[in-house]
Amino acid sequence: MAGNLRVAAVQMSSQDDVGANLARITVLVAQAADAGAEIVVLPENFAYFGSEEGKRAAAEAVGSAPGPILTAVAEAARRARVHVIAGGMPERAADPARPYNACVVVSPDGNTIAKYRKVHLFDVDVGDGQRYCESASTTPGDASVTVTIGSFVVGLSVCYDLRFPELYRQLVAAGADVLVIPAAFTMVTGKDHWHVLLRARAIESQAYVVAAAQWGTHPRGRRTYGKSLVADPWGDVVAQCAEGEGVAVADVDRAYIERVRANLPALRHRRL
Repeated sequence: MAGNLRVAAVQMSSQDDVGANLARITVLVAQAADAGAEIVVLPENFAYFGSEEGKRAAAEAVGSAPGPILTAVAEAARRARVHVIAGGMPERAADPARPYNACVVVSPDGNTIAKYRKVHLFDVDVGDGQRYCESASTTPGDASVTVTIGSFVVGLSVCYDLRFPELYRQLVAAGADVLVIPAAFTMVTGKDHWHVLLRARAIESQAYVVAAAQWGTHPRGRRTYGKSLVADPWGDVVAQCAEGEGVAVADVDRAYIERVRANLPALRHRRL
């Protein structure tokens, strides 16, 4: 298959004001579209980054009557005429105290065309003065998800999933040649592991990686690393955000994917 696809990784500093966060995504999606992006990836927690009580209150259904978050994402996609991959947002679950962390794909006509629920939950003490127990307030998903956009198969994931290469192996086995990783990586883990892990996923998958991140200081003392980026199938970082809000834009090149996979056919050499 031939063709290129321009992608954008959006970097935000989301807070606990849903309305203000949604106003920012409208601006940033339009900025990415003005740079030629056809797929715009928003970070995890793009709509709300605050207390667990607030997250539960912000949770909305996906696939039925849209709430404020999906309405805003759909409108941004329609205005800009792009696909928007809406990082991680709270989706109502059977347990109302533990909404899913959902990555939702919205088409240029504003329709939801795919949804992935974060499988791996962040129960970690990284030594930054915060204790993280995502499983206490989030219901995990149980399946990998890909979506076809144009001639490309896009594999979906969220943040902590990055540390589990078996998920990306499933996505590549399902045909993925672009991997999206919206995230809110902590400052402590990000400075040591963000680039290493993203480049590793790109190299071993021989796929493009589009990683949209949170940056800066958030409620409850949370600090995130930023450095939203696009990496190519050789593991080179081809676009990256600086400090603050921004958009990293790069072209996904079908011919380059095929050349890397032909010259170093590791995916065909798998035996286990």
